[in-house]
Amino acid sequence: MRIVSLVPSATEILFALGLGAQVVAVTHECDYPEAAASLPKVTRDLLAPGLSAAQIDAAVRERTGRGESIYGLDEDALHELRPDLIVTQALCAVCAVSYDDVRAVAERLDSHPEVVALDPSTVGEVLGDVRTLAEATGVRDAGVDLVQDAARRIDRVKLAVRGRRRPRVAALEWLDPVFVAGHWTPQLIDLAGGEDVLGMAGEKSVVHGWDEVGAAQPDLVVVMPCGYDAARAREEALAHERELAALGAGEVVAVDAAAYFSRPGLRLIDGLELLAHLLHPDVVPEAPAEPLPVEVGVS
Repeated sequence: MRIVSLVPSATEILFALGLGAQVVAVTHECDYPEAAASLPKVTRDLLAPGLSAAQIDAAVRERTGRGESIYGLDEDALHELRPDLIVTQALCAVCAVSYDDVRAVAERLDSHPEVVALDPSTVGEVLGDVRTLAEATGVRDAGVDLVQDAARRIDRVKLAVRGRRRPRVAALEWLDPVFVAGHWTPQLIDLAGGEDVLGMAGEKSVVHGWDEVGAAQPDLVVVMPCGYDAARAREEALAHERELAALGAGEVVAVDAAAYFSRPGLRLIDGLELLAHLLHPDVVPEAPAEPLPVEVGVS
């Protein structure tokens, strides 16, 4: 089978299923696992480089408001690749090429590929997508194993934090404007032994004012700009040091959202373990990566 993945999280799942050798092309944002980064790219970013967070938000709103994608898809390359399966998504116009665009291109390809669209909003739906891809590619047993392993890790965290005080958490997915993380992130916070003070599990991320975030009185602020690594997230946080300090949280940290929170793949379980380590380090002493502290003058 020849597979084209148009979603970074799907690329990660396909490789975890042992299908890396069958993936013939990916997106320009697919950087994990390492082997995926060297595959042919069939997408490109249509936004101008070097934009600030506010400029990115404005550009995205402008293009999507006109019904335009923020990604380009290389149809000529897809004709040459002759895929049997294209994996895309219908969750977010900011995350990947739109589903409608992919369907239209697929119908013009001589190989007549099957198109599988992923649309998860919760951790359970992410694990359901693992099963969906496993079934579509004939590796059902591998999918079962991955889901069972994820479930064991989730249960291990839940058991470790059971009965403990639940710190109040604000997860910020963007800082200019402020987006409070939705979808699976509030669920991860809950499973990790925290209380998400603003996000709604399974719902879209929502714009809030800084005053609204402060009024929620978070103990911990997790800065996780969508698609950014921890270093860039920390840079964004420091650019908003005054606003973050005014929230009065006891701790502000920056995390690698691209690896552990933005992409609905199996590394969300790593994100869960990271949050549990942040919230309850005495019972969850290990984490897949250390968050970067952000000194904003809070005590």
